[in-house]
Amino acid sequence: MAGPDRVAGEFFIPDLCAPRPVFVMVLLAELLVIVYTLASSILPRFNWDLLATCSLFTQWVVLLSAALLCQLRGPFSRLSLPLAAGASLALVAAVTALSSYVALRLYPQLTRGGDGHWWLLRNLLVAVVLSGITLRYFYLQRQLRLQEKLELQTRLDGLRSRIRPHFLFNTLNSIASLIMSRPEAAEQAVEDLAELFRASLQEGRRPTTVADELRLCQLYLGIEQLRLGDRLEVEWQVDPAVRDEPMPSLILQPLVENAVYHGIARLPQGGTIRVAVGLEGSEVRVTVDNPVPPQGRQSEGNRMALSNIGQRLQAIYGTHARLEVTPGSGRYRVELGYQPGFAL
Repeated sequence: MAGPDRVAGEFFIPDLCAPRPVFVMVLLAELLVIVYTLASSILPRFNWDLLATCSLFTQWVVLLSAALLCQLRGPFSRLSLPLAAGASLALVAAVTALSSYVALRLYPQLTRGGDGHWWLLRNLLVAVVLSGITLRYFYLQRQLRLQEKLELQTRLDGLRSRIRPHFLFNTLNSIASLIMSRPEAAEQAVEDLAELFRASLQEGRRPTTVADELRLCQLYLGIEQLRLGDRLEVEWQVDPAVRDEPMPSLILQPLVENAVYHGIARLPQGGTIRVAVGLEGSEVRVTVDNPVPPQGRQSEGNRMALSNIGQRLQAIYGTHARLEVTPGSGRYRVELGYQPGFAL
């Protein structure tokens, strides 16, 4: 049974089959060898033979230990934290002992005339101490990553909770405007709102996609269509290849909502909202373009939604996300892009 420290199947030892952690271990081991050689040499006559010998032996132990830990990461991850750490230390100690024994058999001069048993014991102590420090570093790195994920999720939940009431109030206002004049349409709008919130709540339980967000937009626009009628038209340009790409929830829908409330609803003749979603290389690109009243100014509600979306994209994708607003003559255009593969 896995120990209580296991969260979402994550193990504190990184995947040592990947190049980056192996490179870091090799680099750190070589730096330690250089420090040891400097401490054992006289500066005018640097001991290059000692550096070469220690490097060969140390890197052999590091790479062999990394290869074995890579293969045993699965079984070790099912152990409790103390057992996994102890098993990892025992594995490194065994590799060091075996490598030291083979090295002594092939090159007896490594002990410089001393007792081979003490040389082997010294190697074991050094390996266990350095392995313990490395494992502690891996554990602290894992704890830091978990803390960062929790802080990010808390921040995203806060931003999401700010956008939901804004959306709910606007939708209820739309329904209220239909109750007296078109009670049947108001009843249909309430049913659509219930379906919309059912879909929205289900999204919080799993990763959302572009298709999920498009579904929310269509439900929302169905409610607004009952209120605005022929004044509201929507043109969709959706690349089929992008529908299964990840998209944070309530990213596209607030943009469409802004286009309705700060554009179409303020125009007596209404207008057309153009929504384009596609892939540009590895980037998901979204564009929402809508007409606005002449000399219209960006309202407080519009700024709040755009700021919220920008903060969430920045929190999830960092520098691999962008949000651009282009007010024009009689139209308002918002374009956002992000690269799903670079989620933090």
